[in-house]
Amino acid sequence: MFKRFLLLCLVISGSCVFAQERQTENVIVVTLDGFRWQEVFTGADSSLIRDKEYVHDQNVLNAFWDSSSVVRRQKLLPFFWNVIGTEGQLYGNRNVGNRVNCANPYWFSYPGYSEMMTGFVDKGIRSNDKKENPNSTVLEYIHKQPKYTGKVAVFSTWNVIPYIVRAQASGIPANAGEEHANGDTLTDSEMLLNELQPILKNHHGERYDAFTFYYAFEYLKRERPHVMFISFDETDEHGHGGRYDEYLKSAHHTDRMIGLLWNWLQSQDQYKGKTTLLITTDHGRGQAARKGWKNHGRLIPGSSQMWFAVIGPDTPALGEMKNEGQYFQKQVAKTIAAFLGMQYENTEPVGPVVESMFVPELLSDNRAIH
Repeated sequence: MFKRFLLLCLVISGSCVFAQERQTENVIVVTLDGFRWQEVFTGADSSLIRDKEYVHDQNVLNAFWDSSSVVRRQKLLPFFWNVIGTEGQLYGNRNVGNRVNCANPYWFSYPGYSEMMTGFVDKGIRSNDKKENPNSTVLEYIHKQPKYTGKVAVFSTWNVIPYIVRAQASGIPANAGEEHANGDTLTDSEMLLNELQPILKNHHGERYDAFTFYYAFEYLKRERPHVMFISFDETDEHGHGGRYDEYLKSAHHTDRMIGLLWNWLQSQDQYKGKTTLLITTDHGRGQAARKGWKNHGRLIPGSSQMWFAVIGPDTPALGEMKNEGQYFQKQVAKTIAAFLGMQYENTEPVGPVVESMFVPELLSDNRAIH
């Protein structure tokens, strides 16, 4: 009798035993501004880490150098490689033909974040000015759904991000630049952050990424949003400043903060086994051999080259993606929505879902992405 029942299940559903239901109920997107794929996949750059013009703190050599690129990348980004590298996926190692690029032709921040969050390229966006994005974003789309209204939030070091995600027009809470946490129910930690931020000034940018992280972390604990965008900036600041040592240290500290965030998520009933974490960047940088690593833009080769990292209950644990393939920044928006079971659309055609980030059953099941 049982065998007949099992056979019936296989005929009807393809596999009654192994059918996969979508598990993601929460999505957190994290960006490291201007962080190159080279450091993600090969660690500290041999042509830069011994260059005293760019490295003033010689301790980074002991901290991040090894003759093996696999060891180097694990030293630099232990959470990326010890956790995402075994339980999630990493895209963008061009040494094995796995490529991720900006589709926009400008290769700097506002056009990149806009492409990422809208799902398409607007060639009219060609500056980093504080002007509201004329295009709605996937965050707005999600925020308009009854289940997610009031459950989307944005935290950023760079103070232009609220304009890119249309925080004012959409009503999505956003904290950026030198803003303090606001409200009548602030935690003791948030009040302490408000006191410390004007004192501990970042002389290279608007505030330290640690303030952005802990403001976001405290908000997450207090408000329990379903969707959060956290944008860090120090890697780009130190890249432009020509401080490769600080660039590496900032990336390492960010990796540690992301690990702290992920471990906390796995300790909470609302988030454990129900949260997808997607990490990426807004653009690449130039090649070290041409001393262009400090800069980016349409005249700097390599600036369109970027990467993705993802981990969550609906993503196969494939680690480093070594298949030849081409992916684009504009695919992020639709992919974010798909993790929540939504079919995101906009006024222009948007980039397709990165299908390999999903277990196959979810893509073939119309109930998963409706």
